[in-house]
Amino acid sequence: MFYDELKGHIEALLFVNGDPLSVHRLADILNVDKENIEDLIVKLKTDMESSQRGLTIIKVAGGYQLCTKPELSEIIEALAQVVEPKLSVAALETLSIIAFRQPITKQEIEMLRGVRVDRVLTTLLERGLIEDVGRKEVIGRPILYGTTEEFLKCFGLDCIEDLPALPEKGIQAEIKDYV
Repeated sequence: MFYDELKGHIEALLFVNGDPLSVHRLADILNVDKENIEDLIVKLKTDMESSQRGLTIIKVAGGYQLCTKPELSEIIEALAQVVEPKLSVAALETLSIIAFRQPITKQEIEMLRGVRVDRVLTTLLERGLIEDVGRKEVIGRPILYGTTEEFLKCFGLDCIEDLPALPEKGIQAEIKDYV
């Protein structure tokens, strides 16, 4: 009974918000314990996955979000005719360096990549994938860059710690040589 009463409320909140909602926020809105919210989300997700519904709940960026099931992407693309702007190889390389080494300065990124990254950083900032997270305490106080919640959502990560570990030999060893 408890689940049936709140199932629709949680589903509606996730739908209307669009962005991920934390368990804490859902608990505050519904005046329910966090543990009960977690249980309700698991049950709601199970219901959605076991039925022929087109939606599911994912855990991303520290919260829960309602989204379409991946297997329905062709149908959705046919309707929307979505043209996704792709990131260039340079932007992806720069973004991966920032993700694995954050916080990191522009100069450190340029040292690792061996090229200037002004335009790439501008693109990543405009798309909301990275942000200014502070200043490095050295002469000149350069800007430190880090990834955003939008980065987590785009890559389907709950938190930055969900990134796969870099192999010690190879990329990470090369990075240590330069930094």
